[in-house]
Amino acid sequence: MGQRSFFDIENRLRSISKLGDPRERLTAAIPWDKFRALLEPVHEKERKSNAGRKPFDVVLMLKILVLQTRYNRANEQVEYQLRDRLWFARFLGLGIADEVPDATTVWRFRERLKELGLLETRFDRFEDFLAAAGFEAKHGQLMDASIVAVPIQRNPRAQNRRIKSGEVVAAWREAKRAQKDVAGRWTGERGKRYFGDKHHIRVDVEHKLIRRFVTTPANVHDSRVFDDLVDPDNVAPGVWADSAYRREETEEVLQDAGYKSQRCEKGQRNRPLTDEQQANNRTRSQVRSRVEHVFGFQENRLGGKFIRTIGLAPAKVKIGLMNLTDNLMRYLQLTKDREGISAVA
Repeated sequence: MGQRSFFDIENRLRSISKLGDPRERLTAAIPWDKFRALLEPVHEKERKSNAGRKPFDVVLMLKILVLQTRYNRANEQVEYQLRDRLWFARFLGLGIADEVPDATTVWRFRERLKELGLLETRFDRFEDFLAAAGFEAKHGQLMDASIVAVPIQRNPRAQNRRIKSGEVVAAWREAKRAQKDVAGRWTGERGKRYFGDKHHIRVDVEHKLIRRFVTTPANVHDSRVFDDLVDPDNVAPGVWADSAYRREETEEVLQDAGYKSQRCEKGQRNRPLTDEQQANNRTRSQVRSRVEHVFGFQENRLGGKFIRTIGLAPAKVKIGLMNLTDNLMRYLQLTKDREGISAVA
């Protein structure tokens, strides 16, 4: 056992930095304060008195949500990590003696984001930052969707029919309603059945950054959200997507708008694809596969294959946080590559 000193923590953090701490780069590279004005409405609630603890800084709470999403931690787990890990605290700017938000505070902050609809605005603000940093979306766009499973609901058939018809089951108490997912739907994919939601994204071809996302029940067909995803300013060289997005009406709209459709074709019964069509699909798939990298990262690193949320609104927040975190990590890689190229040049 060596002799302890007042600089033990600083020395430990310095050694972590030498090994390469990506959270230091994340702190330095992202203009976190640009989110402050957007997030301040979270604390704009009528207070009964001036007593009690002051609310935590909104930027600090945002960074906690990013950490929570990046490492796929529950509220209680992220509180534990904040107290246990030095580099978690350093990323947040917290000292060893500073107060740490508990699990309930993290949950309440995320709930306020949901209630106020601030997540989409925050995502768009970061999109503006990306464009200003030289990562504009102007070399084509990729579209795809992924099923996100949620906890399966066990309801009688009669109740399921009422839920699907849009009726609210009046007999349920408020506590029970909070535990019932009336938006999730069953769907099939590759011979398997899934219950949950669907995550639709548009990614730019050059940078693989998520430019827009839409969350729907799982049974919504991909083509139904095409108009909500497509970017009218990113025309050339076109739109890459799989055959699920291919409809005659959509093809006509793309042609009239000046797009070049790069979407895969699908064979029909008694009308198989020609050799030329199959070759075109293979060529298009080489580019379209870039969007699969995004889903792969989210499923393997951010817990994006299954989320423990109940209802469409909480799912939108969870998925939105995954998309924002994905873009943050991708931005770090892009700037690192750019710095490497500059250094070589």
